Amino acid sequence: MERKYWVPALERAQDVLQLVAAGPSKLKLMDLSAATGINKSTMFSLLHTMETLNWVIKEKGDTYALGSFFGMIGNAYFSGMSLVKLFEEKASRSVERLGETIQLGRLEKGELVYLAKKEGATQVRLISEPGMRLPAYATAMGKVLLAARADKQVLSYYEEGSFQSYTPNTVQSGEELLVQLRIARENGYAVDQEEVVLGFCCIAMPILDRNGESIAAVSCSMPVHQWTVKQDLAKQEMKLLAHALSAVF
Repeated sequence: MERKYWVPALERAQDVLQLVAAGPSKLKLMDLSAATGINKSTMFSLLHTMETLNWVIKEKGDTYALGSFFGMIGNAYFSGMSLVKLFEEKASRSVERLGETIQLGRLEKGELVYLAKKEGATQVRLISEPGMRLPAYATAMGKVLLAARADKQVLSYYEEGSFQSYTPNTVQSGEELLVQLRIARENGYAVDQEEVVLGFCCIAMPILDRNGESIAAVSCSMPVHQWTVKQDLAKQEMKLLAHALSAVF
């Protein structure tokens, strides 16, 4: 590409962002300066500007992580993803049969990132939107994807005492989480029983690539009064939908 109109500051910012994305909450100003060759004064200005723009956030230990800006623009990116497009096509049948909301998500470290959602014919609207993130341990999709990881890797995502309680049913410790993941491995699916929002339950199944590795998950969420009526049908539909989306990529 011709560099006649190149903006070096943007290139430097991209280099910093790539490092922060690869090692969230690990790198300080000095680390980023050493890794990029950008002097400390310039690095300070870059980070200050990016922090103001919410491109990065500075954490307690003076390390950096990506900021909320990338979540805000993520929806445009997700809409162009082939898996999302296939989900939009395939999920309609399940939504029709269940009358409930179906969601697609993937795991990023210890967080569940929502990629897409198809609303059911219900007056109750879920808070999840594409680009939104929640701790994986609190969600059915997050847990079914964590279940594919080794226990040691799962525990590395969370510090004891850092588990956020969304409801009284939310996982409170690594030990409790591992128990739920063992159940998820045995069942082949995971559930959220009023763990994120009181009054709502959810069931999730993993989407597998050609190597049998979990790459994403689908879930069905519904009010708890529908759970006893539709739980078995939801499990069946999520299994069919996950299978339809698996081994395609």
